[in-house]
Amino acid sequence: MNLPDVSIIIVNYNTADLIGACLESIGPQTAPSREVFVVDNASTDGSAEIVRNRYPWVHLTVNKENRGFAAANNQVLPLCRGRYLYYLNPDAKLTASGLIAECIRFMDAHPQVGLAGTRLINPDGSLQESVSWRYPGQKFAMSEMEGLKGEIACVLGASMIARTDLIRRIGGFDEDFILYGEDQDICLRIRRAGYEIGYVDSVAVVHFGGRSERQSFPAEVWKKKTRAEYLFYRKHYLPETIARIRKADLIKTRFRLVTLTLTMPFLCDRAGAEGKRTKYRAVYETLKQMNGEGGR
Repeated sequence: MNLPDVSIIIVNYNTADLIGACLESIGPQTAPSREVFVVDNASTDGSAEIVRNRYPWVHLTVNKENRGFAAANNQVLPLCRGRYLYYLNPDAKLTASGLIAECIRFMDAHPQVGLAGTRLINPDGSLQESVSWRYPGQKFAMSEMEGLKGEIACVLGASMIARTDLIRRIGGFDEDFILYGEDQDICLRIRRAGYEIGYVDSVAVVHFGGRSERQSFPAEVWKKKTRAEYLFYRKHYLPETIARIRKADLIKTRFRLVTLTLTMPFLCDRAGAEGKRTKYRAVYETLKQMNGEGGR
């Protein structure tokens, strides 16, 4: 039996108005043989039923609870038979029929690359930021970064292709990350395994972006992002490095809170300033709380 070239994994949570367009864009893909897995994280909007009823070629797994992005991806990893894994968000849409084939050609031509992201664009065609050249807090952690391969630090997890054997070898995504930080973590682990992170700029994926994120209040989002960032630090940085980062973060957030409070009456865009104040207050409170928890 011939094995597929690529296993496509989509983790879904309450994207009933988007998952159909995502899967429809996979259907016309040419060249590579493929299998498609959708893991539904206990959606309540009928997402799973849409996949089950309209797309019989999809291997659907429905979880009774929201296990998070990392755990849901790992859940189907043992079932994947493709030599490549293509991770795709349900709020994303492929723009060309040869997109996945182009990603495979890129990986075949660059054996030193373990994982690669693609260009991400907004629905209006404007470019999204999807590549980072530095990790969070990296300016404090230069010794921890010695010997890493390549220049790219990480790519956004909305659209990325990886070598199946490599992902299995490093144990998949770290399931301690629930919604944020797992793409940064897996990219760093891939580089520490001796591979580079790549970027396929010849293809573009439309990314509507942040559906799960928009279902939370802004303060909750920033608290989750801060905790994920410090989980990343605890995994990869020395304790003295983390202490320096926390001190700098506390000083920065407190300064910006004070500055925003003092200047708020004189600003034209008070709504924007209030949004920033919500962010920095949430980050500051989370940092203080984590300090009381011993940095957890």
